[in-house]
Amino acid sequence: MAKTALLIIDMINDFNFDAGEDLAKNTEKIIDPILKLKKSFNEKDMPVIYINDHYNLWQADFEKIMDHCSNETSSEIIKKIAPEKNQDYFLIKPKHSAFYGTALHTLLQQLKVDTLVLSGIAGNICVLFTANDAYMREYNLIIPEDFIASNYDEDNKYALTMMKNVLSAETMPSIELDL
Repeated sequence: MAKTALLIIDMINDFNFDAGEDLAKNTEKIIDPILKLKKSFNEKDMPVIYINDHYNLWQADFEKIMDHCSNETSSEIIKKIAPEKNQDYFLIKPKHSAFYGTALHTLLQQLKVDTLVLSGIAGNICVLFTANDAYMREYNLIIPEDFIASNYDEDNKYALTMMKNVLSAETMPSIELDL
């Protein structure tokens, strides 16, 4: 029986780059809607999969990555969105797409997942590239507009438009989401 998985992309982040503070502010806006759906997924025993940059640690140890990324800008965000041990999956990725160089596709096949709800940052880079790779692998895509953030609002809107028009993603507000 096929099912849906929630992917949380690059939310453990140090925001230590040009426009990082802008992205952090935009990220704060998407945490609560993501956490609301994550809670529902956990209660229904549906998979929640974090996929994150590795920050040259190269170990899929989210606690080490969280420690490495924690700073004045990121600490509160990380604390709120942190994966739960023994409940959430956690994968590291070497590049933008959650599929590139990871075991994500194999994990999704073992879990019999056919639909992905994508969330995370940056919407116009890592989420968009992940959506593209998911589309090419014939997954159904749901990308609530209040689940992704980019450095700039216009970049986020453009990414959502591309994912809707080119990748056939559903991009409604999360309040309209019915799983």
